[in-house]
Amino acid sequence: MGAALLLAACSKPEPQPEPAASAAPVAAAKPPAEPEQTDGRPVIVAFGDSLTAGYGLDTGLSYADFLQKQLDAKGYHYRVVNQGISGDTTDGGVARVAEAVRLKPAVVILELGANDGLRGLPVESTRANLTEMVEAFQKAGAKVLLCGMTLPRNYGQDYIRDFEKVFQELTRSHKLIMIPFFLEGVATRPELMQRDGLHPTAKGTEKVAGTVLKYLEPLLRK
Repeated sequence: MGAALLLAACSKPEPQPEPAASAAPVAAAKPPAEPEQTDGRPVIVAFGDSLTAGYGLDTGLSYADFLQKQLDAKGYHYRVVNQGISGDTTDGGVARVAEAVRLKPAVVILELGANDGLRGLPVESTRANLTEMVEAFQKAGAKVLLCGMTLPRNYGQDYIRDFEKVFQELTRSHKLIMIPFFLEGVATRPELMQRDGLHPTAKGTEKVAGTVLKYLEPLLRK
């Protein structure tokens, strides 16, 4: 299981050039814009790195997209907002907490920390950053579902133990629900992983969504 967590070391996709704007016909009168329809459903923010962003997959195939479909099918009226950034660490997460809080989420699925561990960053820094994020979300009235992480065995028994304890202790101290392993049932199955061996395929992310929903349901209302 530990080696599979290399999938959290996520590279950032190359930026795509913006398409050139086309000139509007001079004689064409633009009809008045219709008022935007407000989506009044409570928001679930998927806050994480490339595993949340859906790295290597077409649009609409991230775990957050499948989670939306599964919520709809089960009669839960929530809107999932994907705020995954490939390669993000807990430092990056802290820097963009305010952006997520502005959405007034009912629930935040917090999937960050593995990149910290894979880069060998100090465990206390990861702990402080995750604590800051959890407390900011809770202060804003959101429930937090924490995604637990581990590391490959070659990172050393002491470092791995201390790293894993960060998630476990934060879960206890802040009364959270934690997913023990985000890629449960996926990371060890090559047919559910992309060729890089680091990121799930579309079938893999669909399975991840099912795992997330299992732990998410106690935080939801119909």
